[in-house]
Amino acid sequence: MPKDIDRRGILLAGGAGAFGLYSWTAAASSAASAKKELTLPRRPGVKPKNILVVLTDDHRYDAMGFMKAQSFGETPTLDRLAREGVHFKNAFVTTALCSPSRASIFTGLYAHQHRVVDNNHPIPPGLIYYPEYLQHAGYETAFIGKWHMGMETDRPQPGFDRWVSFKGQGTYLPSEDGLNIDGRKVPQKGYLTDELTDYALDWIGSRTGKRPWMMHLAHKAVHAEFIPAERHAGRYAKETFRYPENMKPGVPGRPMWVENQRNSWHGVDYPYHGQLDIGEYYKRYMETLLSVDEGLARIMELLERRGELDDTLILYMGDNGFMFGEHGLIDKRAAYEESMRVPMLMRCPSLFGARTVDQVVANIDVAPTMLAAAGLDAPKGMMGADMLPLARGEHTPWRSELMYEYYWERNFPQTPTVHALREDRYKYIHFHGIWDVDELYDLAVDPHENDNLLARPGHEDLAEKMSAKLFRMLEDTNGMQIPLSADAGERNELRDPAKPGAQGAPFPPRFFRPPSR
Repeated sequence: MPKDIDRRGILLAGGAGAFGLYSWTAAASSAASAKKELTLPRRPGVKPKNILVVLTDDHRYDAMGFMKAQSFGETPTLDRLAREGVHFKNAFVTTALCSPSRASIFTGLYAHQHRVVDNNHPIPPGLIYYPEYLQHAGYETAFIGKWHMGMETDRPQPGFDRWVSFKGQGTYLPSEDGLNIDGRKVPQKGYLTDELTDYALDWIGSRTGKRPWMMHLAHKAVHAEFIPAERHAGRYAKETFRYPENMKPGVPGRPMWVENQRNSWHGVDYPYHGQLDIGEYYKRYMETLLSVDEGLARIMELLERRGELDDTLILYMGDNGFMFGEHGLIDKRAAYEESMRVPMLMRCPSLFGARTVDQVVANIDVAPTMLAAAGLDAPKGMMGADMLPLARGEHTPWRSELMYEYYWERNFPQTPTVHALREDRYKYIHFHGIWDVDELYDLAVDPHENDNLLARPGHEDLAEKMSAKLFRMLEDTNGMQIPLSADAGERNELRDPAKPGAQGAPFPPRFFRPPSR
C-alpha cells in the first residue's frame, strides 16, 4: 500500500478536526529509488489466460441495449458478452472521475492510497500497475488508447511492451497532437475509436502464441463532446428520450449544493455554460458508443479465427458513470448511482459460464482478478478482490459495503469533497467543507435516491453508525487526509443570471431553530 507522494496534503487530525500540513517529498524520493518487487507467487495448476480489458469513458451502467434504459440504443456485441458471459449488475467505481478511477483499475487501490486523486495530480513515484506483474511473469503486454493520468502525458508507461496513446482526452477526429506510438509522434489518420481498434487488431494478429498476452484498450469514447463516427451520425435523431423524473427542481430533502448546481457547468439549467438539450445529448452519446461496439465485434471475430476467443478473458467496463439530468445534474463526480455505477461484463467460457452476479464489485477488483487469471496471487495491500469465484457462481466471502471518495477540484468547484458508504440496502453520503445536510437512502425502496432520509427525523442512529464505519475504513487504509493540489485548469464557476430559479437554494428546514433562552 503506497504511503508516498510528492505533494502536500491536509491531514485530518483525529476527532478534534484540526488541520496540519505534512510533506511527502522525502518519502517520495525514497520510493522512486526503491527497486520494484514484481515477482508474485504462482497458483499451481493454473494456465495463464490471454487477457483483453476494454475500458470506455463515462459509460453509465444502463446504457446498453439489453438494459433497455431507453427505447433506443443498440449494443449487440455488449449484449452478446452479457448473454454468453457474466454481467456484474452492481459494478461501481470508487471515484467517479477519469484519472482516479483508472489508477484504481491498474493498482487495486483507493484514490487516497494511490494518490492520483484528480485529473491534475501527478503519478506518485513507485506506484505499481498490475500489467508490470504480468510482464515480469512472461506476458506480452500492450496499452492502446487513453491513459489520462499524470497530467497531460502520452509517454509510454511501465508494464507495456506496446504503447499507443495520446495527450489528455485526445480528439475523435485527427488533430495536430496526433498519437504517441512507442515514444514516437505519429499522425492520427481517422476517427479515433476505429483507429484504436485497428491498432489493437494489428497487435493481437501479430502474436505468435508462444507467450500469453494482455491488452488494455482504453477508448476516448464515450467522453464528451460526443462525436459519433460519420456512419452513425443521426442514427437516433428521431427517437424519443425519456427524461428522468428527478430532473425536476425542488425535490424535498435534496442538499442545497445539489440544487444550486442546477445553474452551473454541471447542471441542467446551464449545462457547460450553454443551452444544451439533455435528450439530444444522450442520443449523440449512444451514437458515439456504436463504433466501440462494432470495434469489439471485430476483435472478437479475429480471436475466433485464431481459435483463441473462448480461452481469452474479456473484461468490458466504464471508468465511471454519467448523469443525464438525474438530480438536476450532468456529468459524474457525485456519489449518486448514475455517477458511480458502471457497466461490467466478462467472458471466458474456459473459466466460467453465463450468469448474472448480484454482489457489489468495483474497479479496485480488476487488478487482483486479472492477476488471478494469469495464475498469480495478488500482492498484499490491494483493496480489491478476485472476482473469478463470483463469475463461477461459487459461494465465497465478499464485501458487505463499498467506500466511495471524491475530492473537491478548484476548476470544477460545484461538487464538494464526498465520501460515501454503499451497502446492499443503504447508502450514506458525507460531505466535507460545506454547510449542508448529508444524505441517506434506502436503495431497496428508493433506487433512484429521491427520498433523503436525513431530511426528517428518525434515521440519525443509522447515519451515525454508517458514518462511524466509513471513517473506520478511512482510518484503516490511511485515508484520513485530503490531498491538496495547486490550482490547475480553467475555473468553470459561472451562473446564468437570466434563468428562473437562479437564486440560491434555501437551507434545509431542520437547520432552523429559535434561539435558546
